[in-house]
Amino acid sequence: MLDTKRLITLNDDLLFDIDYEKTRLASKKYVINKQTDKPIGIVGNSFNTTSHRDFIDGVEKVIKDNRNPYELSDAKVKVSTAKDNAVIIADITLPNVTTTVTTDKHTTTIAERIIALHGVDGSMSNQVFFGAIDFFCTNGQIRGEYDKVRRKNTSRFSIDTFIDELQNAKQDFYAQSKKLQSWANIKLDGLDVADIIKGIVKSDRKAEKMNLLYQHEVVNRGANVFSLYSAFTNYSSYADERNGFKLKEMGNDTASLSMWNREQEVSKWISSNEFKKLELVA
Repeated sequence: MLDTKRLITLNDDLLFDIDYEKTRLASKKYVINKQTDKPIGIVGNSFNTTSHRDFIDGVEKVIKDNRNPYELSDAKVKVSTAKDNAVIIADITLPNVTTTVTTDKHTTTIAERIIALHGVDGSMSNQVFFGAIDFFCTNGQIRGEYDKVRRKNTSRFSIDTFIDELQNAKQDFYAQSKKLQSWANIKLDGLDVADIIKGIVKSDRKAEKMNLLYQHEVVNRGANVFSLYSAFTNYSSYADERNGFKLKEMGNDTASLSMWNREQEVSKWISSNEFKKLELVA
């Protein structure tokens, strides 16, 4: 039977086509929302992109092609927007694709997560990240620089080529999740974790708050690398009194992007040499 059920639904105001108009600068052009006939960005003349609809349609097809109906059932999808609808972030959780991570104090269920980002105003390239979500604390996770497909909106950009690359990308959630269990097995007892955090995040003030989050994680999960990672993902999942990392007041239109930037920070932290050294701890 033909599958006609949408996995990712976009609101009508995100289904606009785009056009371009010249600016007074010869090297620049406006990006026009054809639905409203308003400019939503200024880009270089070589800029080339596709509509949100075509991008999401391609991403959805790849997700469906690589997962069975049971894995896709009960999917939770959140679509956030920014910059007057020029940017969208589709955050998909598959609660039927799960594994567990066990420490000496705690076991938590991890579900597959896919994040698709698209911008038509030149502020964001075409991106899809593969990650997870921790059901114990609902922290979202992306696992470093290798779990993504990204292509800039240049004159050579083709949505068909991007989707082909996405189709061929490594999407083995269970294999990737073995890394999380390996982190749970690495104990940090006796190490100066506060100093380690400072070396990873490169900010004394942020490191102090992050160490408090880590100590809280230790109570539930024990002193291990997975607890440290959970502290990092707490920072990228929440921005209020729960963790002390409140967002600056910049308007709701940029909140989703600000939180995504935090996820990118965490991705860089766990890809850093300082964090990788922890994987060598006996």
